[in-house]
Amino acid sequence: MQTTGFVDRTPYYFAILTMLIRTLFTLAAAICLSLSTWMITPAALAITPITLSKIGYKDCPPEMAKGAVTSGGVTQDAACFLIIGKAENKSGKTVYDADVYGRIYDADNNNILPNRGRVGLIEQVPPGINDFEMRITAPANTSMPLQLKKFKASGFTTKIRQ
Repeated sequence: MQTTGFVDRTPYYFAILTMLIRTLFTLAAAICLSLSTWMITPAALAITPITLSKIGYKDCPPEMAKGAVTSGGVTQDAACFLIIGKAENKSGKTVYDADVYGRIYDADNNNILPNRGRVGLIEQVPPGINDFEMRITAPANTSMPLQLKKFKASGFTTKIRQ
């Protein structure tokens, strides 16, 4: 038998062509999936900072002042205060559910809300500078005056709590 030195490589070319088609199909499917996911994904909820200034406090009115502080199962008489100040929203959109963080100390530099950085919530902050107030309770024997430090807030441009 005589050979011509020619080897039929058709099966190899067919295998390479099949792998190339599979790769292109997989790549096209991945691109379609990523584009469709992008089109149906809801907008990201970006946190919008709120600048707080002129932070102060005042006693609660009598109708709000009733209450108690509970710690470790022990109920204590409570003092009620309203944290007041100015909230500036520079985003141009109304901000909802702005969490307020800060530290509140008594006259002896004791943290009256230990293990708690979040002190309250401002439900809605329109664009511009707005007054705000929020209620806090502290043990009735808290030494006065209170010291309000490191207050800041941030919220969302869409409602997240219903």
